[in-house]
Amino acid sequence: MNRDIQIFSLRDKLLDPEIYPDHPQTIALIETHISLLFLTGHYVYKVKKAVDFGFLDFTSLEKRKYFCEQEVKLNRRLSPNIYLGVERITKEGDRILWGGKGELIEYAVKMQQIPEEFLLDKLLERKQVSSKMIERVSARLVQFYFVAETNDRIKSFAQPERIQQDTDENFMQTERYIGLTISKAVYEEVKHRTNQFFRMKEALFHQRIASNQIRDCHGDLRLEHIFWGDEISIFDCIEFNERFRYTDVAADIAFLAMDLDYHSREDLSEHLIRAYVGESGDFELLEVLDFYKCYRAYVRGKVESFRLDDPHIPEEEKKAASERAKKYFNLAHRYALRF
Repeated sequence: MNRDIQIFSLRDKLLDPEIYPDHPQTIALIETHISLLFLTGHYVYKVKKAVDFGFLDFTSLEKRKYFCEQEVKLNRRLSPNIYLGVERITKEGDRILWGGKGELIEYAVKMQQIPEEFLLDKLLERKQVSSKMIERVSARLVQFYFVAETNDRIKSFAQPERIQQDTDENFMQTERYIGLTISKAVYEEVKHRTNQFFRMKEALFHQRIASNQIRDCHGDLRLEHIFWGDEISIFDCIEFNERFRYTDVAADIAFLAMDLDYHSREDLSEHLIRAYVGESGDFELLEVLDFYKCYRAYVRGKVESFRLDDPHIPEEEKKAASERAKKYFNLAHRYALRF
């Protein structure tokens, strides 16, 4: 059976509240380009789509099982109470069951459903994020990076020539958006200053490796992935590609600092970095911070630009994505002028 037909058939069956053990009244669905999320009110069940985008490959059932297990294992580092385990989806006759004894047809990550109003991006919109809260997030990250895994293989991902593969890829993939979401001048200047930084600061990259600052990090450290509860939970790390997670801790925290800048809270961004450097003692981070903030902003501009090519996205949404992309690229340019 065609996999697209299969996933649509499974999606429809998983929208039936009757098959869920907590007996919800309704099921809400959130669909992304790589997954389907079914929300019961108490739990979230996340099914990975059988897609291959080069940087991720979920095309076989075994791969989807592996990456479900990886998602739970890796996210329990910073969200132990949210990630509950991997669930089997089985088929008995025409019935789909969670954890039944019939034919195994799919796997899903089971999570505790959290109230979205306590995500940091939503709190920021309501002006409810304080400098004290940012200090607590920083302290959580200091603890996390201190114990995060590192070894020679992980460190190899932060060699300057390997990082430059990522930035070269970014510039190659965004060239077609010149005149649409990024101006020729901004594109050329960010590219020039990025490549110049690699040439002039090569020793700095090696020093970061020597000082054990390359770790198995989060990889997607944004405001919308931080839950403010009795304990701070930081979720939705990158499980599908080590290249995005094995990185300098400066690149990881730069993502969050950039996100605060993007939301016009430079005061909280600066406070985050001051708090982190003060507690971790990693003063060297300041020498690579703008470089990594530029990289993170540029990637977000690229991702938003990709949405313009998606035939399934309505024109109104594409216009909004275009405006976000322009803002990210201009932010990347602002950082580039500082290094």
